Amino acid sequence: MPMDSPSLHTLLEKHLPSAALSYCFKLWQQYPFEFKVRRKRITKVGDFTCKPGKSPRITVNYDSHPYLFLLTYVHEVAHLVVHQQHGWKHEAHGKDWKTTFQRLMAPLMHEGIFPTELLTVLQKHMANPKASSFSDSVLTHALRQYDDRQKSVVLLLEIPEGSTFGLHGRWFKKGPLKRTRVLCHELKTRRNFLVPADTPVESAQLSFMS
Repeated sequence: MPMDSPSLHTLLEKHLPSAALSYCFKLWQQYPFEFKVRRKRITKVGDFTCKPGKSPRITVNYDSHPYLFLLTYVHEVAHLVVHQQHGWKHEAHGKDWKTTFQRLMAPLMHEGIFPTELLTVLQKHMANPKASSFSDSVLTHALRQYDDRQKSVVLLLEIPEGSTFGLHGRWFKKGPLKRTRVLCHELKTRRNFLVPADTPVESAQLSFMS
């Protein structure tokens, strides 16, 4: 059953900076979509999907702190808007998406929404937004300063290749860097995953072998 307005408003209120709540709710009213808050995922913090005959759906990870939740929410709404205008005949994070994301973020780019230090970094990022906020290491670092859980974490990019590490209760071996993601091998299932390089890891058993 599609989410009704009061339910969505209550859900967004739990996760967004309070000053951004009204604007994000209006985005949902203007571009209707199903919205879900998901459990922590290894490879992404949000997504947009649209299948034939079904309503568009946007998801964001429940554990994202308010500023990251806001960025991810608007990022995915921008995908929805571009899809409505161009269908699937467009580059996922190409020019159309970049300009749409910039336009949707513009009303939020002030100190009433973001702290001054974070806003300065975000303004530079939004001049040419990337496919993932985690692809911008400066922005990633700035965002983590507002998440008490991640101020003193070890990042995947900081441990040597070949190291074994924990992630969400699962164990992996770090492989080579592929642009902004790391190829990681899950020890139990023997499956490979591309994990963002800036992902915090747990209980790393470091390898210093070349």
